[in-house]
Parts: sequence; C-alpha cells; structure tokens
Amino acid sequence: MNSKIYQVQNFLKSYFGVFLSIGLGVFLFILFYQPFPLDDFDFNNHLILISGFAAIVFLIMIIIRISFLLFILNINPRTTLPVFIQGFLIFVLSSVAFAFYLYYVGKVPISFYIMLKVSLICLAVPIILWLYDFIKHLKISNILLSEERKSLQKQITEYQDNYMNQPVVFTSDNGADTIKLMNSDVAFIRSADNYVEVVYLETDEFKRKLIRNTMKGIEQQIKAYSNFIRCHRICIVNIHFIEKLNKSNDSYHISIRGYEEKLPVSRQYLLRLKEIT
Repeated sequence: MNSKIYQVQNFLKSYFGVFLSIGLGVFLFILFYQPFPLDDFDFNNHLILISGFAAIVFLIMIIIRISFLLFILNINPRTTLPVFIQGFLIFVLSSVAFAFYLYYVGKVPISFYIMLKVSLICLAVPIILWLYDFIKHLKISNILLSEERKSLQKQITEYQDNYMNQPVVFTSDNGADTIKLMNSDVAFIRSADNYVEVVYLETDEFKRKLIRNTMKGIEQQIKAYSNFIRCHRICIVNIHFIEKLNKSNDSYHISIRGYEEKLPVSRQYLLRLKEIT
C-alpha cells in the first residue's frame, strides 16, 4: 500500500505541472478561438464554463494515468501496455465528457461539426502528452548513455594506464642481448643497418639503444602491443607519441612530440595512420 502511495506521489510530482499546462492550454484555446457557440452566458459565467473544459481534461489525464500506474500495468510487471491505449482512452473519455458538458451545461446542440471540433481539441491532448513522454524518454536515455560513456572512458583510461605501464622486452636475434623498457617510454623503432635502433624517453630526454635484430624480428616481439604501428618499412612508431601527420609535396611524414626529427610514412601504411591521427 505504501509503495503505491509513493508511486502516486512521485507521479504527481513529475506530471502535475504538465497536466496543469495542458489544461490551461485547452482553456486559452477555447477562450480565444471560441470553437463552441457559448454566447448565451455573461462574461464571468463564460469563463467558468470554459474552465470546466480544462478541468475535464485535467481530471481525465490524472485518472487514466494513475489507473494505469496502479492497476493495469501491475497485472503483469513484464508486460507494458502500449502507450497509445492510454492516449486513446484519454481521447475517447474527453470527447464524450466534452459532448455531455456542452449539451447539458452549455446548452449547445450536438452536431457533426461540433463533434469534429471536440475531437480535434481532445486529440491534441494525448498527442501533447506523447510528445512530452517521448522527449522525457530521450533525455533520460541521453543521461544514461552519457553515464555509460563516462564509465567506459574511465575503464579505457584505467586499461590504457595499466597497459602503457607494462614493460617491453626487445631481444637480439641470437638471444644474447635484451633491452627492457616501459611501453609508455618507447617513442619509435627504426632500422639501422644490421641493428635496430630503439628511441625512448627518459627523464624528458630522448635516448637511443641499439640491438642486433631485424625490423621483422622486432615487429614479431611487440605484436601484442597495439600502440605500436608500422609507418614505413624502416620505422615502427608508438601512436601515443605522434603529434601530427604531415604532407610535403607527394610524401608524408610524422612529427613526434618533443623530437625534432620526422619519421617517413609510406603509402602502404598511410590509410591506417590517417584513421588514428
């Protein structure tokens, strides 16, 4: 019982202003456009009579929505009845109530033309409600997606931090020599005759180490690290050190953050580099 009361309280907090606004909209529309012949009433009674239309719409919206909230939707929690059923009921009950109100209170003869006006006015009510619900749903979905994106970005950042702090071991072709550096410190690797030159950052200064191996052999050793990408047959670069991909005439080259020399880029690897820079 308490949970149902709590549901109703939350519902009224969320929708009371909306229902009141729609009711006020109906009142103003009928007041200014005068779709019904209500000339037999003086000004004060005229306003009271028009207020009745707004009250009808207001009460029917509350009754239908609360009924669905407390009873109909709780028959089977896994079943959500289509929203258009609520709108259809609001439309039908409002139209019938308007017709009776016009005939018995407003003393207006009911004709096809009058009922057409009634139908159009009452049809606008569920349409406005549907638009409000739709926009509200989009806002909630946007908030949830933003929170999910932030959560994923946090996980990706944590993963990258852990990933970049892993050591990378470069081994010579005969296994006699090894170079062990942090993943995040290695800027690029390039061929140097029978050796491979590893350029890395240490205390904000670029340094070099040579190890006897081929580019193909080194590429096999670091293939588990996705932050290294081949940019030329003689170069492998750490994508986190790429500052910019530049074009000069018909050739391309890469600028490395804090490093004066530029690395060549061959057309074979150009498309992939454009995707990540």
